[in-house]
Amino acid sequence: MQHAVGSDLFLSTDAEDTSVAKAGLNLDWRYEGPDKRLGVRLEKAWFKPLGQKWHGRERAYLRAADELGGWKWNATLGTDGHTWLGSAGIHDQSRFRKELFLEREILETPQGLKRPIYYTFGGAAIDLPADDNNVLTLVGGVQDFTGRNVRLHARATFVHVLNPKRGISVQLRTRYFRNSVPREFDYYSPRWYAQAVPVLQLRRFTDSGWRYLLAGGVGVQRDASSGWRRSSYANAQVTSPARRGWSGNASLLFSETPSAAGRGYKYLQMTLGLTRAF
Repeated sequence: MQHAVGSDLFLSTDAEDTSVAKAGLNLDWRYEGPDKRLGVRLEKAWFKPLGQKWHGRERAYLRAADELGGWKWNATLGTDGHTWLGSAGIHDQSRFRKELFLEREILETPQGLKRPIYYTFGGAAIDLPADDNNVLTLVGGVQDFTGRNVRLHARATFVHVLNPKRGISVQLRTRYFRNSVPREFDYYSPRWYAQAVPVLQLRRFTDSGWRYLLAGGVGVQRDASSGWRRSSYANAQVTSPARRGWSGNASLLFSETPSAAGRGYKYLQMTLGLTRAF
């Protein structure tokens, strides 16, 4: 049986000078790759809302992933000492891929950290392929916030593969959400929000198992109290093969979407991860 030790770093900032940093240490006493593992995660998170001072939080999680009757599942569930946090998901491997997911986290706004305000987001997704080169993915979810607000989510992504050999596709990504109690606290919560972004994506796999992804697009967005505005998206990822020894991943994401407090529309995120299996 293999074991593994890993570390990762998450950094984000937005147009409102809200920054988030998370550093994690993963200790797996059972490790056969990202899809089969069992261990613990220790995490330190720092939040700086709207340019104010940094707030530190410590978290501890139990993490696991495995297969069950044709379904793959993963979970990272724990606590910050006040409530449960983390995420979990399960999906099958059929042509009409189905997925269930759940996550819980704190809001990084001033009131979110002070009160505190948490959200719990759960939902389901399904792939509806027309043929090998065209697929529609539908997602529905419910996001419950501390307080009275409940947000309903609907997302649809249509993917058309232009060149299967080169991994080139065009996509139309759309999403809509609606809040039951708009503007309850200081997080972004209009009556409704809508977005549509066409995206060009390149995803390649090398013979040695490396995965590369580049994607970008420009679309539109609006909410109940504003008109249409630009919504840009760019994403770059690299992932090494999962094998005995060292493996890693890195990603960079830029988007023009509303920040948590809703006054800024530029968001930048970076993640780095490194794992040593032995």
